[in-house]
Amino acid sequence: MSEVLRTWCALAVTFAVAACATFVPDTRIPPAVSAPFDLSGRVLVSHDGRAFSSSLRWQHHAAGRDEIWLLSPVGQTLAYIAGEADGATLTAADQKQYRAAGVESLTRQALGWELPLARLQYWVQGRAAPSSAPDAVERDAGGRLTALTQDGWHIVFVNYPPAEHGGLPRRLDLSSGLYEIRLVIDGWWRDSAAP
Repeated sequence: MSEVLRTWCALAVTFAVAACATFVPDTRIPPAVSAPFDLSGRVLVSHDGRAFSSSLRWQHHAAGRDEIWLLSPVGQTLAYIAGEADGATLTAADQKQYRAAGVESLTRQALGWELPLARLQYWVQGRAAPSSAPDAVERDAGGRLTALTQDGWHIVFVNYPPAEHGGLPRRLDLSSGLYEIRLVIDGWWRDSAAP
């Protein structure tokens, strides 16, 4: 076999191996729709020198539908938010309704602050959102996220319980520009078949 032919064969094998390595799926990337869950907790928002706090109930369904109740200390609904792929609505305590293309623009319009729900559904599960590559990723000794920056938001993951109690973060501190959001999760329910 000539030297040129051996060189071409070696290059062909090298490219074939490289191509196979390129197309191996990365199992660390979360699916486009996160696993269903139901959580309860509290949210504290600071923005433009103002503050908002309430209890929170969030149901994230398998089809990507979200339902969020912002509640007063006595359990009265301050706002009910329903979000789907084709838009979102917010119903206030006085039954006034707001509509927008997504929850982020809806909460800016109706509440004056942005709830980054499309990414938050992953962040509350201790994962980066699949929308973009995160920056400044920090992990603890067990490999769990402790901080990351993604899509203009900086997220600090606080207070992971032991794995036998779900192992999901119990507090997230988010900041983006003038917005600061603290989400404290008191109760977590996930589909037992979820990954």
